[in-house]
Amino acid sequence: MTRLFAGTPFDIPPTCDRCGELEEACKCPPPAHEYLPAEKQTAKVFTERRKNKRVMTIVKDLNPEETDLPKLLSELKSAIGAGGSLQENQIEIQGDHLARVQEKLKSIGYRVR
Repeated sequence: MTRLFAGTPFDIPPTCDRCGELEEACKCPPPAHEYLPAEKQTAKVFTERRKNKRVMTIVKDLNPEETDLPKLLSELKSAIGAGGSLQENQIEIQGDHLARVQEKLKSIGYRVR
């Protein structure tokens, strides 16, 4: 897409705010995403029965834009020693690990209900 004043005396090419170089020549890393602190978020944790009597522990009500859900999922999986996945902005841990998930989330700083 061309700039509005391209080729005129009013043409000012866009520059980087951090280094002052032209945007095409800028080598700055992209800005890091700021996430909401865990202390300001509330997670809903519950168990759910699936087909063949399998139980899943679900962590819900965390905003995906304000929480690093993949990082939180890997922390929970390694702390509990169970598999899990990220489905529809909720964390699913295989098995009935309700108390252990609640303890881990509280130790990280999340409010749990």
